[in-house]
Amino acid sequence: EGFGVLTRIDVKATLKEKLGVDMLPFVILGACNPPLAHRAIEAEPSVALLLPCNVVVRDLGGGSTRVEAINAAAMAAMFPEAGLSPVADEVGERLARVIAAV
Repeated sequence: EGFGVLTRIDVKATLKEKLGVDMLPFVILGACNPPLAHRAIEAEPSVALLLPCNVVVRDLGGGSTRVEAINAAAMAAMFPEAGLSPVADEVGERLARVIAAV
């Protein structure tokens, strides 16, 4: 779907290191589709505050894993006059296909 992972935050390891807390595996991925990011930034440079798109992968225990992605339409709604809906719709559709394929 054209996304790459720019950042990877291991929440489990970070909380263990900083707080001594044990938890199930939990990772935040910063996903980016460069052409779509470029279109969004061209329309509204401040949208970069919300990029890359976060995707969360977490162990629910019992052999279950949950994958969640940011709602791109909600992100676009923060900039109503920028006309980001077409880009947000495409991002949302692509992220939904990625999650469905996992």
